[in-house]
Amino acid sequence: MKRSRLARVAVTATVATGLVLSGCGHAGPPTGGSNGGINVLTTDAPQMQNLKKLTKKYFTARTGINVNYTMLPENAARERMNREFATQAGHYDVASVSAYEVPIYSANGWLTPLDSYAKADKQFDQSDIFPNLITALTGKNGKLYAEPFYGEGSFLMYRKDFFRMDGLTMPANPTWAQVARLAARLDGTDGASGICLRGLPGWGQNLAPINTVVNTFGGSWYDTGWNARLTSPDFKRAVEFYVHLLRTYGEPDAQRMGVLQILNRFVQGKCAMMYDATSLASSIEADSSPVKGKVGYVPAPHDKTKRSGWLWTWAWGIQKASKHKDAAWKFISWASSKQYQAEVGRELGWTAAPAGSRESLYDNPEYQKAAHAWYRQEYTAETQSADPKDPGVGPRPYAGIGFLAIPEFAVLGTAVSQQISSAIAGQQSVVTALQKSQDLAQASAAKHRAE
Repeated sequence: MKRSRLARVAVTATVATGLVLSGCGHAGPPTGGSNGGINVLTTDAPQMQNLKKLTKKYFTARTGINVNYTMLPENAARERMNREFATQAGHYDVASVSAYEVPIYSANGWLTPLDSYAKADKQFDQSDIFPNLITALTGKNGKLYAEPFYGEGSFLMYRKDFFRMDGLTMPANPTWAQVARLAARLDGTDGASGICLRGLPGWGQNLAPINTVVNTFGGSWYDTGWNARLTSPDFKRAVEFYVHLLRTYGEPDAQRMGVLQILNRFVQGKCAMMYDATSLASSIEADSSPVKGKVGYVPAPHDKTKRSGWLWTWAWGIQKASKHKDAAWKFISWASSKQYQAEVGRELGWTAAPAGSRESLYDNPEYQKAAHAWYRQEYTAETQSADPKDPGVGPRPYAGIGFLAIPEFAVLGTAVSQQISSAIAGQQSVVTALQKSQDLAQASAAKHRAE
């Protein structure tokens, strides 16, 4: 197969992120589906772990199709997926693709269109899926290339009991300045950090929340002529704010803390506030969670814009090179279905149901009862988040909220995230980190400026 420019980018990303497979400590890819089975590559998020628990009972027993999962931390999963799809190796039939990968992978012919499968599957009910997610998973040719497993926006989570102890009130629609003042007051309450935020490098790790701060503070990565703007006053103010907030009132060793690490700290009672994905609420409110019933939820903090936050989905895509496409669709049609959500509700509790993708879940009285603490804020965050085409202040030449919808961002975003993480660790100043990042961003956009 002829290697496209993007394929070279994907392989370059492996080197740039330092996630070479031989050094990851993870087993290599499987040899391919056999005996009617399929191979699925995904992250190790709690929603995926729940899926794996229920697969044999509710999918394999019904269809006879065995599912071999490869579950990796997010950065490692992305690295392996990039290699797999760029080379069309065919080791995996299905992979967790996101709103970032779908436009890129589909443009390169690496994904199987799913329109005919969805149309023929009368029980799947495509019309029940949130329209904004369908748009995010549709290629430029108008074809559908993935089905959402769950969607998410972002919101601010806070310990109501800590607020009462300190005589504080959470605003209904907080600004980042208000959050910073609250973090200062709350820091040390019952031994907790004032706030927990992602500091771990990765364009899908610390840059996801940082980009929402940049957007609402008025910054952008590029102007309309594709000139880098990472040293502009608004961009600099946003990153300095985030780094200072995390270094002053955040969790220890924040540069090593990704989404799962700060979730764990929050559940253990070590964070007074946490700004992150709406999908985390199901773990926070799980029956086994020590903080169940103690948490409040409000919209993503904002600054210059009226609203902030992100729009995201982990979805299922079928590799074009798969030799088991029909079996792969059967898996997707189950894993992304209302039926699966109900099975999770019965087996693991309705708070564990993968949310943010189907309207019917939010109309379900059982889910409303189980998720009463957050489902309204969750629904609003996922249906009325910042506009991916206009997420901040002023025009910009790219789409995206927590990421830039350009092929170069996988490499560029990871490199910039490493510079910012170094500033979080105190190894360099934010000014130095952004000066280095400015050079990277300017070089990455050379092709766009020439067009």
